[in-house]
Amino acid sequence: MFSDLEKLKKANGKGRIQLIFSGKAHPRDDSGRKLIEQIFGCTQKLKGEIKIVYLANYDMDLSAKLVSGVDVWLNTPLRPLEASGTSGMKAAHNGVLNFGVLDGWWIEGWIEGVTGWAIGPRPNENFSVEECRIRELDDLYNKLENIIVPMFYSRRDDWIKMMKNSIGKIAYHFNSHRMMQSYATEAYL
Repeated sequence: MFSDLEKLKKANGKGRIQLIFSGKAHPRDDSGRKLIEQIFGCTQKLKGEIKIVYLANYDMDLSAKLVSGVDVWLNTPLRPLEASGTSGMKAAHNGVLNFGVLDGWWIEGWIEGVTGWAIGPRPNENFSVEECRIRELDDLYNKLENIIVPMFYSRRDDWIKMMKNSIGKIAYHFNSHRMMQSYATEAYL
């Protein structure tokens, strides 16, 4: 999100972006602590331009509020390391639109411009790590500036239609009833 602050500011010019981050790092997780410090640093650099908040002590109660109270769920794992991505599934149950790298569950839930938006190459496209990152960053900023922010602010009917699609297509498929049925019929029989 903060790889190119000028592009982020340009996307913000199409509306008003607000960013909410949350998490916590284990005391011995140096990279996690550094990431949180980077978020705070960017918060200061963008102060007065883009509203950014960091909610500390991420837990299940805070997660429940986030997955039901945001407009877009951003998920940018390093491919192919996404374990599952259940937070995006839970967000979809609340009409939240997903915007993420095609890894984990999002490969199955994603229908471009219908249930949300993809970031970067498709799973079957083979690129170097560097080329993949370049494509992901281009997609992230281009879609924010030219599709997501303008739709949210200027095409509310289209946005609401996508929210309904998120519930109707993603929540319908990604739920515990369907999961148990799949386990019973595909894994155990």
